[in-house]
Amino acid sequence: MPCWKRRILIFWTALAIPAVHAQGPANVLVVINDQSTLSRSIGDYYVSKRGIAAKNVCRIKVSDEEEVNRGVYDRQIAPGIAACLRRELLTEEILYIVTTGGLPLRIDGADGQNGDVSSVDSELTLLYTDIKSGKPHAAQGAIPNPFFGRTEDQFTHGRFPMYLVTRLSAYDLAGTRALIDRALVARNRGKFVIDLNDDDDATGNDWLRTAVIRLPADRVIFDSSKTVLYKQTNVIGYAAWGSNDKNRHERFTGFRWLPGAIATEFVSTNARTFGRPPKNWNISDWSLASRLKWFAGSPQTMTADYIEEGASAATGHVAEPYLQFTPHPDLLLPAYFKGRNLAESFYLSIPALSWQNVVIGDPLMSLGAPGK
Repeated sequence: MPCWKRRILIFWTALAIPAVHAQGPANVLVVINDQSTLSRSIGDYYVSKRGIAAKNVCRIKVSDEEEVNRGVYDRQIAPGIAACLRRELLTEEILYIVTTGGLPLRIDGADGQNGDVSSVDSELTLLYTDIKSGKPHAAQGAIPNPFFGRTEDQFTHGRFPMYLVTRLSAYDLAGTRALIDRALVARNRGKFVIDLNDDDDATGNDWLRTAVIRLPADRVIFDSSKTVLYKQTNVIGYAAWGSNDKNRHERFTGFRWLPGAIATEFVSTNARTFGRPPKNWNISDWSLASRLKWFAGSPQTMTADYIEEGASAATGHVAEPYLQFTPHPDLLLPAYFKGRNLAESFYLSIPALSWQNVVIGDPLMSLGAPGK
């Protein structure tokens, strides 16, 4: 081959390589539950706003209840989505799976570190390896996340055999549409609010302190006292203890959130439901005396409340995850600040898969690089 032809071939090959792993709509699979009007409405709205191709929309039929048993996941949810990927030859191209409100949220099962209760979304992260191996992964206990802590690595299936799964959900359709709209206009501005709880676990507080160190000083509001931070403005990121801070007594933070803002907290049951609590409901504690004040079996803060207030993304748990398996803010916040998209920022901060974690938000949402 003449040298000039070889140079042209190398040039076009170099241009093609990034496109294979481009982080855009072509790498997103949207899962819609055709049994749910809410799921169909959310999915159609997101597809329109993000320009998702028809082949990247997966429609399955399953119960629209938030909780299902393991059999429903094994027989209907996982195989249905796997069939979509195979049929459209998308197994490799898809990096991110987007689930929608109206698709089951939680798989019932045994509690504990060797239990099999989990979120549907966390189980779906391992659908890639299930397809490749031809058999489902083990359901008991947590499975290490190969992408955890890989802050400098590009996310590809060659290095990380998994999907990054996020959910579009809020208390209602209007709230979910607003979440999608905010994601599209995210910008790298505002403050990261980090609130320690000096009465609680030192490990979690260490992660929060390290997050402060890894972010620019002029972009951080930090409190290490017993005072809970309320009514902050221009918030782009938030990490705290939620209702596990004994000094917090208000359900809402009263923040003014910027488009693109994310929230995470060390709370066990904050994604237990996306049903709306009564207007007069407030967080309380686990004492028997407070039991009548609980909502959906728990006194703890609600992930959807942050979305209701104006955050564009948040994490939560459908059951007790144990502190070590919650998102690590010292990894999450700096990654997001530096321009990683939402899905990659959250999943490089989550140590385990096939577990209790739920990530709410558009996986493609990004602040862009600082200063852009």
